[in-house]
Amino acid sequence: MSVERWLRLIAGFFILLSVALGHWVSAYFYLFTAFVGLNLLQSAFTDWCPMMSFLKLLGVKTAAQCALEQKARA
Repeated sequence: MSVERWLRLIAGFFILLSVALGHWVSAYFYLFTAFVGLNLLQSAFTDWCPMMSFLKLLGVKTAAQCALEQKARA
C-alpha cells in the first residue's frame, strides 16, 4: 500500500476511534477528532501532514513509486 492509502486508513481509524471514545468516555476526545479533520484539511492544500512524513520514514512508498515498480515488473 502507498503512503496516501495508509494515510486515509489511519485517519479514518483515528476519527472513528475518537468519536467512539468521545461518546462513551469523555467529550474531550472530540477535540482529537477535530484535530485529525483539520490535519486532513490542511494536507489537501499543502500536500504534507506529519503522518505522511512518519510513514515515509518507516519506508512506505508513495503511489508514484508503487506505479513505477509495477511498470518495471511488466
